[in-house]
Amino acid sequence: MSAASSSANYLPWPEKLWEDLQPTPGRLNSSLRITLATVLALVLILVWQMPFAAIGLYSIFLIGRESPSVSLRLGVASVMTVALAVAIELSVVLLTDNDPMARVLSVAAIAFLAGMVVVGTSLPALGPSWGLIYSIVIAFWESHLPADRLVKNSLWLLATFSVAVGCGIAVEYVFGARSPADRLEEQLRIRYQALERMFSLYARDAQPEQRFEAAGRVSRLAVAGQDGMMALYNQIVDRNLDTGALPIGTRVHIAMLAELMDESAAFGLQSQMRDDSDLRQRCARIAEQCRGLIQGDASHSEGRFESGRRVTNGLLDRVEAAIHSILVMPSDVSPAKNKELATLPSKAVPLFIPGAIRDRDNVTFALKISLCATICYILYHAIDWPGTSSSVITVMVTGLTTTGAMKQRLMFRLLGATVGGLILGLGATAFVFPELDSITSLAIVVGSVAFVAAWISGGPRFNYVGIQLAFAFYIVAFEGFSAPTQLAPARDRLFGILFALVVMWFVFDQIWPVRTVTAMRRVLASVLRSGASLFQMVDSAKQHDQFQREMDSVRDRVGKNISALRTMSEAVEYEFGVDREQHVRTSELILRSSLTAAALIWNQVAVLHDKQELPFLAEPGLAEMRRRLADRLNMLAEAVERKTSLPAEHLGSLVSRHLLENEHYGEYARSTIARYEDLQTLASQLRGEI
Repeated sequence: MSAASSSANYLPWPEKLWEDLQPTPGRLNSSLRITLATVLALVLILVWQMPFAAIGLYSIFLIGRESPSVSLRLGVASVMTVALAVAIELSVVLLTDNDPMARVLSVAAIAFLAGMVVVGTSLPALGPSWGLIYSIVIAFWESHLPADRLVKNSLWLLATFSVAVGCGIAVEYVFGARSPADRLEEQLRIRYQALERMFSLYARDAQPEQRFEAAGRVSRLAVAGQDGMMALYNQIVDRNLDTGALPIGTRVHIAMLAELMDESAAFGLQSQMRDDSDLRQRCARIAEQCRGLIQGDASHSEGRFESGRRVTNGLLDRVEAAIHSILVMPSDVSPAKNKELATLPSKAVPLFIPGAIRDRDNVTFALKISLCATICYILYHAIDWPGTSSSVITVMVTGLTTTGAMKQRLMFRLLGATVGGLILGLGATAFVFPELDSITSLAIVVGSVAFVAAWISGGPRFNYVGIQLAFAFYIVAFEGFSAPTQLAPARDRLFGILFALVVMWFVFDQIWPVRTVTAMRRVLASVLRSGASLFQMVDSAKQHDQFQREMDSVRDRVGKNISALRTMSEAVEYEFGVDREQHVRTSELILRSSLTAAALIWNQVAVLHDKQELPFLAEPGLAEMRRRLADRLNMLAEAVERKTSLPAEHLGSLVSRHLLENEHYGEYARSTIARYEDLQTLASQLRGEI
């Protein structure tokens, strides 16, 4: 967690929420599209008298909005997932003659598979959707109703879901954004311009009012986070568009820039300018580096291949370390290679993450989700309280791999359910719905709630509250084809959510606790092992096509892991206890280590991308350097994960002085050693942390 975000964590919740609700690029457009799709789906569902309106309207929030093609692909995948859930439900009932034990076991099995989809595939969003729908349709058979009616209910659920998803896709194709590469370039440029202005003012010792105004702009951009830029990146990836002038390793670059914005905001808002010529010179150097990054040229930056600063306790030290990670990313390659390395098309990403299915931690996570879902399913049927079925739904949509992140989502779900179900849902039921006399008035009410939920869901911190607000409101407001007349459903659903919170707390936090920083250590170790595998595959005897596929897989894993680390670092504030401060400090160090590792890996990717055109791959000295570095990275990953120290070794022994001074090989060798030296210095500090 960055300094800015770390300091922001201790702000009062109203202030953090107010910051989160501020306008960001594209937020209004996205909210209006969600509102329009919701109104269209609502009208069609009511006109055609389709049940399960709540599930259909909620599905609109699950459609990706990075681009029309993304919406279409995820929409079709979601519909197929729902169809698969219905098919499995009917098969279980038919083959087991509706045996109650078979239904319970099927919930446990589906919940386990949904958990494995979350952690083992490149489409994790399909796992919760699959588990959510299956838990709803299999519960139909717990009621004493005719079989043909229950089958029709399952098919109606599929039809309603499909209509709502179709409306969302149609709206995206009509009003979706175009030219994402240009928009992403603009977002990068806006941030570097804000940084350049702020540090220039500090370098000139400008008036405090000017400095504060510039720091405020940097802070607002820092609060926006990386989500908006990642959405544009995903749009480029999924449509395989021209990357324009985007930098190499754009996904990693976005994460690094978001970290730089956080650190710079902390410096700008917390630092008091003093008469210090050295500090002004450092600010001037940072401003110059940002100016070079605006122009897409970082090659002139002084000390690009030297090691970064070792002391990073001060705010400005952190800024320098963050911008150093960006500056050492590769940039001076041919334009054709730059376009190939800027993004990785989604078709080049395998569906199953290599080794994820056999990972013991992933299996443990899936078992925890399965246990929670099974306990909730059995108990709410055992006590014969159907209204608390929201407990199983809560397990499916809030289960995550770490304790901190799980607590974060549980709190956000409770907050969203309270506002959406108890306040808005009950308020509309008691005071608004009795006064409605047409579909138009109902559409206005539902559209207003959808807009509020969509706006909240567009924020970087509390986005999950918006999604749960919409879901809770729909569950309460759409029990049938007429306005609800009872308040008991909202009460029952809230109790179901609370029950799930207790069960998940017991399983995730008491039986199988996994702290967020522990999970972050594992992800960092995965990044380091990915780097080691890259060094090893370079000198292997594999065919060029196979080498390219494996290197693309490494690129994808590293980029996603670093993005995940930034997201996980934001959940550390939900780790409670006396050692919370140490958790925050450890997460900051892990994140900085991962960004440094990314610079090391991407320098290798850029240099070794075209294997046939690099004769120095056959150089024995460089091959030996890569072999030793691979061994060192594997040992470093083991040390990070087990909190042990790395065996001491003089880095000068990795490569001969002759190669370091060689005109052809020297820059590559010096850059590689410098990046590893930075990484080892940071990662070795994790030994004494939690």
